[in-house]
Amino acid sequence: VQLQASGGGLVQAGGSLRLSCAASGLTFSTCVMGWFRQAPGKERGFVAGITRNGERSNYADSVKGRVTISRDNAKKTVFLQMNSLKPDDAAVYYCAARVTGSMWFLPTNRDEYFYWGQGTEVTVSS
Repeated sequence: VQLQASGGGLVQAGGSLRLSCAASGLTFSTCVMGWFRQAPGKERGFVAGITRNGERSNYADSVKGRVTISRDNAKKTVFLQMNSLKPDDAAVYYCAARVTGSMWFLPTNRDEYFYWGQGTEVTVSS
């Protein structure tokens, strides 16, 4: 299983980035997908998640209204559109996956995800 995250970079505060995570080696449409982030000295925390059918999503309070998660099951890719970025959003962003039999399973705990990508770094300048 491979999850290849991309799209990170340096952006000014108030700017936007779109992260992508391409999956291989698993049946993507059976996976709930999540994005997590980890800033230096902090634990890896939940950012957003999306059900296997893409019909439901949830977000950390810190990003609600600024971030949108989406997926394309045909392309086996999950996206994270981030707008109005703040310096506090700077972190390494990781995508995660878990195979599930439920259309509506939407975990927020990192221990509930079994597969992880390598991370893509987001830097926000003030």
